[in-house]
Amino acid sequence: MPKDDFLQAAHDPRDPNPWLAMYLDQSTPLPDHVKRAWLSELASPSRQYLLPFVRPLARLCMILIQILKVILPKHWSASKMLHRILVWGLKGFVSPEANWLILRHFHLGAQIIEFIERNAPVSVPLSSLRPLTIDDLTDELFLKHDLNLFNFIIRLNQALRNEDKTLEAVANIDFSMIGEPPLALTSMPQGRSNWIDVQTAIEIFTPVYQLFLTDNDFWRAANSLQMDETMGVYVATLLNTPQHLLLLNNKHPLVPLSTLHAGHRLVLHGLSTEMLHCLLSQMKHAQT
Repeated sequence: MPKDDFLQAAHDPRDPNPWLAMYLDQSTPLPDHVKRAWLSELASPSRQYLLPFVRPLARLCMILIQILKVILPKHWSASKMLHRILVWGLKGFVSPEANWLILRHFHLGAQIIEFIERNAPVSVPLSSLRPLTIDDLTDELFLKHDLNLFNFIIRLNQALRNEDKTLEAVANIDFSMIGEPPLALTSMPQGRSNWIDVQTAIEIFTPVYQLFLTDNDFWRAANSLQMDETMGVYVATLLNTPQHLLLLNNKHPLVPLSTLHAGHRLVLHGLSTEMLHCLLSQMKHAQT
């Protein structure tokens, strides 16, 4: 039976399906095809039965790895090996929906950053990451994704300060960079072993990420999740729509949280990015 069978099942008022309710609800901005993939992941057996065991074990591993880091050389890391391991795991064990959502995230993040830069009163260099296949991630794209975010925030605000300017509402917004990524769900690995949902996969990969990076790289990656509110504020300022900040959960940027919760917060980060991109897509459609 497909994971999204809640879409075909008849509604029983005495036993309403929560996934169907979430799918039909329009209060959270998500395109139907993304929401269907997302809820299929939530309704999957791996999330229901595997995640409750994986999450505490992953957090225990993170504590042990933090102790191990005390005796390891401070700058020891193996980023290239890390990304080869992540790609092997994604291709071999992670569900098609999860892989599709992960690849989409790089494209959506690049588009949102370009949207802010294009509509800001200053111009800064961008480094876009738009992988088309899972193998493209081996070029250390997870690490570069975090670096891009911080580099963009630093460059943007340095330029604003140097030119004595601020972000402000723009009358004629440029939405030209906002669009559907050229990624097909059907092109993702579909083997019999590809069944682990996105949340469980992230919980498994987080301690692996911690082990193969320096403490500085891992803490920066975890703290980048707190920048969701920062990016949301930038977009809301340009659009003059503060109400779009209501669904942000990875805050406050000046109060970093423990890395033990990085896996769960990474899922929130992915969902926040999808919703923000959906809002921008809706506004682009309304403008045209």
